[in-house]
Parts: sequence; structure tokens; C-alpha cells
Amino acid sequence: MRGRKARRLPIRTRLALSYAGMVTGSVAVFIGIVYLFMRFVPPFQIAETLGAPHPSENFEQGRTAGVAIQRTDFLQNFLVVSTIALVVLAVLGGVVGWIVAGRIIKPLAAINVAATRAATGNLDHRIGLGGPRDEVRDLADTVDRMLGSLERSFAIHRRFAANASHELRTPLATTQAMIDVALDDPDTALPEFRALAGRVREMNRSNIETVSALLDLADADRGVRVREPVDLADAARVVLRDQAAEASAAEVDLRAPSGAAVAYGDPVLLRQALSNLVRNAVRHNHPGGHALVRLAVVHGVARVTVVNTGPAVPAASVDSLVEPFVRGSGRVRKPGSGHGLGLAIVSAIATAHDGALRLQANPDGGLTVHLDLPCPGGQT
Repeated sequence: MRGRKARRLPIRTRLALSYAGMVTGSVAVFIGIVYLFMRFVPPFQIAETLGAPHPSENFEQGRTAGVAIQRTDFLQNFLVVSTIALVVLAVLGGVVGWIVAGRIIKPLAAINVAATRAATGNLDHRIGLGGPRDEVRDLADTVDRMLGSLERSFAIHRRFAANASHELRTPLATTQAMIDVALDDPDTALPEFRALAGRVREMNRSNIETVSALLDLADADRGVRVREPVDLADAARVVLRDQAAEASAAEVDLRAPSGAAVAYGDPVLLRQALSNLVRNAVRHNHPGGHALVRLAVVHGVARVTVVNTGPAVPAASVDSLVEPFVRGSGRVRKPGSGHGLGLAIVSAIATAHDGALRLQANPDGGLTVHLDLPCPGGQT
């Protein structure tokens, strides 16, 4: 029917036919050249032997006729045998071409399966093609990396949506309830409305901080886009200066950083990690407590250590503090105490830099946090 495109042969069939056609064509050309040479090039003349008697005319004619008959029979037999051989080679060429083509396109079939599963939302499947490094192997590895990147990206979006809905549902419902109560009471006076507006503003500010923290967590999960040497001592001094006012209001002694170290990574993310660690040390402290930052290079790794006093944290719950919205015993939520995302963001930044975050509960209360980051050029 017009307008309907004819279905092409499968690529394996086309490759097999191409291989068989190439072999058959090459052999046919060779046979044709040999046949034409033997058909039209005159036979070698038999040199007369010195001293031999001169052959008679009848003998010469008989010899020529015999040679012509033998030559015609030979050419006919040659064509028959060559045709049979050509057919056999064509069949063998097709079989070999079919096998070779199957080996070539087998990885493409695996890539097609992975792409089909990805189209249905299954991004955890990987091709995992082995064998020698060639163009098809490079393509398969590229597809695997692409699927991994897509899986991480979708996981980040799902986690962001889940975290946002989890953390914002309660404050939004509370805000709605406060507004409904005030509007349903006809005797509500202006001072009460002003008090309500103040509570709503505080709730809105808290929601904004939560969304900002969730965005920071999503940015950290996306990985490192820029890598360069970062002086952690300079970054720590900037962070401590920014946190000085909050530490003073909380009556926490924020001590100057000691030591030096240079990390290799994204300066914005690393500064964010330091800021979260220091802010966490200040907010989860007690009046008269302290927080300090130590820098060092240990076995080629830049290490940031933040130690703070504060409420006791059970050792069993320390590892869970890096999960979003999780606080240890004694680290209850209060105004200005954050949203339980600070250490989760630091953990994501450490993972993005191929680093590590370790937490340890202090015997007298508070935490000791170690953030290990790569050094530029394997510095020791």
C-alpha cells in the first residue's frame, strides 16, 4: 500500500548477505579472470628439440586438433567445477556471515534491552558488557554510566519530594489550623490577629529554611562539578566569622581553627559542609559550652575535626544522625535548632568528593565529627 514503508531486513540478515555476496563476488571475479586467460591466450609453442626429425604436415594438424579438443573439454570441466565451488562458497559465506553478524550484534541486543527497561522506568539494569575494549564495549559502558546518572538524578528528585512532603506537611497543617481558628472566631480582636500573624511569619520562616536545606541536600547529591584546591583554614575562618553572632547569642565559645589542610574539591560545597558542621556544633550545645575546629593532613587525606560540648548522645544513635530529619536523644527540635538536615548535607558532600564522614559521641556530651576529604595530588 502507498504510504506504508517496506520493512527492512534485520541487520543480522543484511550483514550475512553482504558477507556472502562479497565472498561470492570476489571468487566469481577470480574464476572469470582465470577462464578468460585460458580461453583467449594461445597455448605455449612446443620448442623443437635439436636433432629431432621434422614432423610431417598431417602429424602437425592432428596434434593441433587434439590440443583444441582437450582444451575445450578442460574449460567446460573448469566452468562446471568452478560453478559448484562458487555455490558452496556462497553457502559457507552466508553461514559464516550469519555467525559473525550474530556475535557482532549480540551486544547491541543487550543495549536495546537496557534501553527498553529504562523507557519503562527500570533504571537499575546494567549491561555490564565484558570482553575486549572496542567501539561496542565503549558504547555499552557509556550507556551504563548514563543509566547510573539517570538513576541517581531520579532518586534525588524522589528523595527531595519525599523529604519536603514529610517535613512541610505538619507546619503547613498547623498554619492552616491557626488561620481557621482565628477566622472562625467572630470575637477575635486586632491584637490577637497580630499575634497570629507573628506565629504564621515564624512558621513561614521555618518552612523557608527547610526548603533551602532540602535544596542544599539535592545540590550535594548531584555530585561535584568543579574541583580545585581549597584552603580549609581560610574557609574555616570565614565560617567561624559568619557563625560568631549566633554562637555569642547561644553563649557558646567558638574557638579559632587550629592546624592547616588543603582539600581538592568544589569550594562552594566544601564551605557549605564546614558551615553546617560549625552551625550544628553551636546549635546542639549548651550555654557555657564550646566548639572548636581542628585541621590536619592524615595519610594523604585532609581531615576536618569539629568537637563540641552539649547534650549526651547515645552511641547507638550516632550513625543515624546523618539521615535527614533525624536527631539524637537530647537533640530535640526547638526554635533555631535547624531541621535535622545539616549532617545529612555534610554526608552527601563527603560522598560526592569520595570522602568520608565519621561521628563519635563524647563521654561528657556532645559530638566529635571527622570529615575526610581528598588532597590535591595525594598530598602527605
